[in-house]
Amino acid sequence: MPTITDLRGPAGRLEALLDTPEPAPVRAAVVFAHPHPQHGGTMHTKVVYQGAKALTRIGGAVLRFNFRGVGASEGAFDRGEGEQADFRAALDYMIDRYPGVQLWAAGFSFGSWVALEVGALDPRVSVLIGIAPPVVTSVSGQAYTFENTLETTKAKFFVQGEADEVCPLEGMWQFYGRLHEPKELAVIDGASHLFDGHTQEVGEALEDLLADFQA
Repeated sequence: MPTITDLRGPAGRLEALLDTPEPAPVRAAVVFAHPHPQHGGTMHTKVVYQGAKALTRIGGAVLRFNFRGVGASEGAFDRGEGEQADFRAALDYMIDRYPGVQLWAAGFSFGSWVALEVGALDPRVSVLIGIAPPVVTSVSGQAYTFENTLETTKAKFFVQGEADEVCPLEGMWQFYGRLHEPKELAVIDGASHLFDGHTQEVGEALEDLLADFQA
C-alpha cells in the first residue's frame, strides 16, 4: 500500500502518495507527474497508477503527487510554470529522503512535458521517462516545447500508443529522431492517448525498458 505523504510546494501543500519496493532495496527514487489538471488528470489516473506500480516492481520508490489546485493540493493551475515548480519541490523531497540513490523523472501527457523539461535541466536527475508526451499538439490552447529534452544527453525512455489521437505516433517518431542517445521508445499496438484497455501494458512496457537499465 502506498504511504500518504504531504509535500511543501511553492503554492502550499501538495497531496502525494509514495510507493516503495518490498522487500528489495530502493534502486531509484522516481517522481511521476500526472496529466493536464484541467482535463481530469490526477495522481490517480490509471496510467500513472500502473506506471508507478511497474517502476516499484523493478526497485523504484515512486512519488505520485497532485499538482497545485488538484485534489487536496493547495494553489491554482499555473499553465505549466507553477507545475514545473511543484515538480522541482517533489524532486527535492525525494533526493532528501533517498540520498545517494538515482533520481528519475517521469510523467504522462502534460505531466511528461513537466517531467522531461525539468528533469533534463536538473543535474541530480539521471533518467527521463515520458508517456505520450505532447510533442506535436497543444492542450487548452497551450503549445509545448521540449528544448531542454532535445538538448540533453541523459537516458530517455518513452511509451506511446499506436493510435494516439492527441499526440500522433508519426509526430512522436519525428521528435524521437531528433533526440540524442541514449533513448528507447516502446509503442503499444492499438492504444489511444489515454491507453484505455491498455494501461497494464504501459506498466509492462516500462518494466521491459528499464528493468535491466544501468546508468
